[in-house]
Amino acid sequence: MGIDLSVKLGRIEMKNPVMTASGTFGYGEEYNQLMDISKLGAIVTKSITLNPRIGNPSPRIAETASGMLNSIGLQNVGVEKFVIEKLPFLRKTRVPVIVSIAGDRTAEYVEIARRLNTEEGISGIELNISCPNVEEGGMELGTSPRLTSMVVNRVRKVTKSTLIAKLSPNVTDIVTIAKAAEEGGCDALSLVNTFLGMAIDVKEKKPKLANITGGLSGPCIKPIALRMVWQVSRAVKLPIIGMGGIMDSADAIEFIMAGAAAVAIGTGNFVNPMTAIEVIDGIKKYMGENKVNRIVDIKI
Repeated sequence: MGIDLSVKLGRIEMKNPVMTASGTFGYGEEYNQLMDISKLGAIVTKSITLNPRIGNPSPRIAETASGMLNSIGLQNVGVEKFVIEKLPFLRKTRVPVIVSIAGDRTAEYVEIARRLNTEEGISGIELNISCPNVEEGGMELGTSPRLTSMVVNRVRKVTKSTLIAKLSPNVTDIVTIAKAAEEGGCDALSLVNTFLGMAIDVKEKKPKLANITGGLSGPCIKPIALRMVWQVSRAVKLPIIGMGGIMDSADAIEFIMAGAAAVAIGTGNFVNPMTAIEVIDGIKKYMGENKVNRIVDIKI
């Protein structure tokens, strides 16, 4: 019996459990010259809004100890340009495509999901209700159980794609939010998004980010993200995509052991574009060395 890396998220069948995290892999084509993206379990696009956005002013990235802060502000081409210019390439990859969507209001999420529902080549919709880098919508929706359930439920009614809610760690009780998303009708959960953070340039005597605060990601958040995946996996019946500081296969295996069905590589893509491929190979090697035939059997 061979090693089986396949996993299923809702109706999405993935050949392995490794995908890219939204906002760190562009629209897929940007990495095509650097790696064989057909080897990925799935591709998650950067978040798409109803209309194009130019994002926040620069500087909007700052390096921190064992991580990075970003305040991109959901810069993107907008849904119509995405469909015309970006989706044709993604259709050719033969990899499940999960489109991350964001908005200022619930109605925008619904409108984007309805528009994408008419297009072929989209396997899933990830609701980014947890971005800490916009003034309205985003994290506001993801920190209220009532609003979380509402936006999931309304989008569920207009899309046939697998629906994934991306949760914010910037809450008092992430289990409550996860349960609300489950009750709203989503098929899977992504957790976690970035933590709200800040850095100051002591020489210049001013914040390192023009927007002052930003989302903290990288190895520094992994222990907290891992704990949240562990807690949520024991409170809901939905498959979980674990993320937060995964830099190698050992990190990914920890998340799977904690209860994640799949993992997403984020900051690691910036450090080493081959991270996702190396994680896939590393998981397979680990399973072979430990005589584990199915990826689901890694869980503890």
